[in-house]
Amino acid sequence: MRLATYNIEWFASLFDKGDRLMLDAKPSGVHGVDRYTQGRAIAHVLRRIDADAVMVIEAPNTGRSQRTTQALEGFAAEAGLRAREAVSGFPNDTHQEIALLYDPDVLDAVHDARSSAAAPRFDRVFEIDLDVDERLDQVAFSKPPLELAVKTKGGPDKERMELRLIGAHLKSKAPHGAKTKAEVTAAAIANRRKQLAQAIWLHRRVEEHVQAGDHVIVMGDLNDGPGLDQYEKLFGQSSVEIVMGDLLNDPHAQSLLRPRATSLPSTSRFYNAETKRFFRALLDYVMISHSLMHRQPQWRIWHPFEDGECYRDADMRQALLDASDHFPVTVDIEAG
Repeated sequence: MRLATYNIEWFASLFDKGDRLMLDAKPSGVHGVDRYTQGRAIAHVLRRIDADAVMVIEAPNTGRSQRTTQALEGFAAEAGLRAREAVSGFPNDTHQEIALLYDPDVLDAVHDARSSAAAPRFDRVFEIDLDVDERLDQVAFSKPPLELAVKTKGGPDKERMELRLIGAHLKSKAPHGAKTKAEVTAAAIANRRKQLAQAIWLHRRVEEHVQAGDHVIVMGDLNDGPGLDQYEKLFGQSSVEIVMGDLLNDPHAQSLLRPRATSLPSTSRFYNAETKRFFRALLDYVMISHSLMHRQPQWRIWHPFEDGECYRDADMRQALLDASDHFPVTVDIEAG
């Protein structure tokens, strides 16, 4: 079974208010790419990775007249994807939803949000003392993680497997609105505190599932990684390390924890207009519980310049660049 996470840059820009796909020469959400080109590129990438389920980060919007699932299923039909049914969770106000696109012949997936005293439901408020002033701060997700109960279909020679999938898109630490150096620093530290609180919240849910004996997979864009910025030193850990703890495994994240690592993976590529150069970052993860490690997991980042097969395939290489500023991450696990 192949599971994927894919942050599709401003996927919502390809749909009108009635969830109809717009493939034309107008600009998409990807800089310098029109909607026709981005739409075809996304379809090409999704057909090529051919995953049984894709956690779509920055999925199409749910609003007054729009539905994330309707837009995704319409896109899947247009693109001829076997992952053709969609499920989403709590909508948000950012036009960047989280949803799972999956093959109904392989598995069933339902939104199944949980809540406990230690970890409230993800659309609610989490109370934690962020600045050690003996007062509880209230933290909320701008994009509530998507909690799913997943069951594989099984077959004559395969067992049915149950999974807990959690799709996440943690808030960026960018100090938006700050003007002076002091404001930038204060905003960055405040955002870092909030993101670490979200990571603690998410880790507590993972811990509850692991203690219950569940197979757990956390996948998505955590907007963070070990050593990503100087503010990590102030708090001691990145949010990725907190989410993983000692309960989850992701070789890409774990490679950054090794001393003097020389060959570092990345899942995204951004352009810096000031330096006129591209820079890379590891932001997207598929973390699996220890209970799945005996199922021969194989991770892959479909990076157009770091994955040899993607680079040699000119059509795939260009599609990855036209589709998004992030690249898919997959894990293959034995399902039975």
